[in-house]
Amino acid sequence: MIKTIPKKRILSVLIKSKRNDMYTKAKHFGLTHPIVVACSQELDLLLNRYQGIRTIQ
Repeated sequence: MIKTIPKKRILSVLIKSKRNDMYTKAKHFGLTHPIVVACSQELDLLLNRYQGIRTIQ
């Protein structure tokens, strides 16, 4: 039987990666640079998706 990885876990990894990417870009370009703003918006989308997934208890 193949075990699937829960969506929240995948999103958690993507969020961590995008957050690190954003920090690196912000250090290099500054907080208000369009590249950093776009990265922040992508992170927001990932966080919103993560929040939208219901946890099974």
